[in-house]
Amino acid sequence: MNTANLQLEGLYAALAAIIGTLQQKGVLSQEEIERCLQDAEESTARDRPHELSPAHIDAIRFPFRYLRAASKGEGAGSFAAITAQIGMTKDDTNRG
Repeated sequence: MNTANLQLEGLYAALAAIIGTLQQKGVLSQEEIERCLQDAEESTARDRPHELSPAHIDAIRFPFRYLRAASKGEGAGSFAAITAQIGMTKDDTNRG
């Protein structure tokens, strides 16, 4: 596996832990986390829609989707389980 992929996996896990702590301490609600990540995902993907292929747009959207799923406790916290869940639902999230 590419070392950069492992570094990104670690970064996503670290950010998910920070988001979880913010939620547990009552700093941010689940709804606030969801809205923040959704807004950021949409604006980031919207910035260059004609420059990138759909696969590249999916790649840009992945971190946001991962963090939202992890903050909801989806996939039992496992990186592999969460990414599998994202893969099964990404077509649904592209529609809206």
